[in-house]
Amino acid sequence: MDERESFSSRLGFILISAGCAIGLGNVWRFPYITGKYGGAAFVLIYLLFLVILGLPVMVTELAVGRASQRSMALSFHVLEPAGSKWHWYSYLGFAGNYLLMMFYTVIAGWLLYYFVKMLRGDFMGLDSAGVAEQFSQMQARPVVMAIYMVIVVCIGMLVCAQGLRNGVERVNKVMMLCLLALMLVLAVNSITLEGAGEGLKFYLQPNFRNLMYDAQGNWILGEAIFAAMGQAFFTLSLGIGAIAIFGSYIGKEHRLTGEALRIGVLDTCVAFVAGLIIFPACSAFGVPTGEGPSLVFVTLPNIFDHMPMGRLWGALFFLFLSFAALSTIIAVFENIISFCMDKGWSRKKAVLVNFIWVLILSMPCVLGSNLWAAFRPLGMDISGIEDFLVSQNILPLGSLLYLLFCVSKRGWGWDAFLAEANAGSGLRFPAATRFYVTYVLPLIVLFIFVMGYWNTFWKG
Repeated sequence: MDERESFSSRLGFILISAGCAIGLGNVWRFPYITGKYGGAAFVLIYLLFLVILGLPVMVTELAVGRASQRSMALSFHVLEPAGSKWHWYSYLGFAGNYLLMMFYTVIAGWLLYYFVKMLRGDFMGLDSAGVAEQFSQMQARPVVMAIYMVIVVCIGMLVCAQGLRNGVERVNKVMMLCLLALMLVLAVNSITLEGAGEGLKFYLQPNFRNLMYDAQGNWILGEAIFAAMGQAFFTLSLGIGAIAIFGSYIGKEHRLTGEALRIGVLDTCVAFVAGLIIFPACSAFGVPTGEGPSLVFVTLPNIFDHMPMGRLWGALFFLFLSFAALSTIIAVFENIISFCMDKGWSRKKAVLVNFIWVLILSMPCVLGSNLWAAFRPLGMDISGIEDFLVSQNILPLGSLLYLLFCVSKRGWGWDAFLAEANAGSGLRFPAATRFYVTYVLPLIVLFIFVMGYWNTFWKG
């Protein structure tokens, strides 16, 4: 087979792997659930689960990628015992990458569109209802959404077409550094607003009563713990081979626990600073943090409209969000393209064919809020179904499979995994965690999977 590409620097690996993990969930889900479940006290619980849940799973995925030096297309083939069927998951994981891109590229298009609208001043002078109407009008215009989706897909595929070093690594380095710089500028602006103090206090000063009880005095501790567990798990984009592919591009100079920790810290810093942008701003203007799209596309544009130089700050905010979304899209595109290349395609052919398929398969999400709005299987719109299939099914089940593959005697096995994870210098993956990783951690991931169904279909 052709000699495998590799990163030109360790920084490139850290930034692009973190870019894969850093996404819209860091910006609109993390602040929302932090606000809902107690502020600073919730953040502490989240960090605990990130260490004991997210990072070990990430190490297993990185280890499979580095040991095999292949994408998910062949990584299990290379490492599994003869005659076993672990490689069957590779096709489901590949489908998960596609399902993620089928709605993620559309949402990234919304962000680019709002960046343009902010620059044009389309929200100036509008009240809350007027800002909300802007979002509704966008969703009712499939041509506009399709155009911006195509722009996003073109950007992502053009970057991947240049190769790992010249395209993916080089562009992601610049984009991630710009993203981090934009976040710091936006955070400084928010925390210096008049009236921002209450939001900062809520976000930075732990109050464990807020973690245990909601504003009406209802007991929410169990719900809050599960939310922290889910956020720590889903924020790292585990289970679909998108992290493993970057493990396959690195050497054995550094142990994987330290690399996973660096990726997790960078991902968490972005989520944390997003809170420094949103909580003080919401406090300063007396508005609650919204949920999901309403936070980003309704609440925040309304705040920027009332903020001094709000047009500038709003445009920078949506530019930052666009970078966060594009970093994930480029990383997942690279995983898709590498899968095809490991099956014998050239990079040029893989880019061209997948470019066409991503465009076609993203169209149902574009049409799901307008022409196909009446199509609601299981009570969800098309993007909701796609998100449910990825987030509540493929991600947890894929992560469970990576875990079991690395600890089972019928898979790769604990000894082989531990040797790979601890090759090189740096932080060692502790051998004493074998019982926890083999028996406890898979049960936690399975619990997340079951609770996803409970919250979707049976809760309440």
